[in-house]
Amino acid sequence: MPSEPSRSLTVHGYSLSGNCHKVRLLLEQLALAYRWIEVDSSAGQTRTPAYLAKNANGKVPMLELDDGRILVESDAILYWLADGTPFLPADPWQRAQAMRWLFFEQYSHEPCIAVARFVRGWTHADSPRRVELPRLLEGGHKALAVMEHHLQAARWFTGADYGIADIALFAYTDVAGHGGFDMSAYPAIRDWLARVRATPGFVAMPEPPAEVAARLASST
Repeated sequence: MPSEPSRSLTVHGYSLSGNCHKVRLLLEQLALAYRWIEVDSSAGQTRTPAYLAKNANGKVPMLELDDGRILVESDAILYWLADGTPFLPADPWQRAQAMRWLFFEQYSHEPCIAVARFVRGWTHADSPRRVELPRLLEGGHKALAVMEHHLQAARWFTGADYGIADIALFAYTDVAGHGGFDMSAYPAIRDWLARVRATPGFVAMPEPPAEVAARLASST
């Protein structure tokens, strides 16, 4: 934890977002007290003047401290919360390896796997965004193949032990099926997902509401 353990933490987040769930999972596993303010980004709640005044990028999650400081971008929040804890290696080389996977998650993984989930579950069947799905599936499978290759020789992504790179990659990989990804071809990933679920203090992402679940079930 940063050298400010007495700070009051408020998270503005959308519970069904993997990027937000990362932050919740780390906070729970660090056993830190925090306040959660639900902000439905899919309903435009991050575009209000009040929200944009705090986060001009209009996204979740957003971490707010009691002194008014704001930290945005999910992996930056993970890094700050984990600093000085076992969830982030102290060794510079191992820390750089963890950062490597955080960048991979945001650049190669999330833009395909998370977006495919959004398109299938949060857009209507006649949405023009549906044409993106083949490209998203192709890119997502490339990212999953990279992860599978790594996990054939290693148990974790953060280093020798579980940590924030695992949390970052877990969030959307665990619900990759929502995006239409068949995970049967990735046994090492499936074993890793099970290891993450077995970590102390683990919390699962909530199930999507009925309307979204119906779209996911009917999407092709």
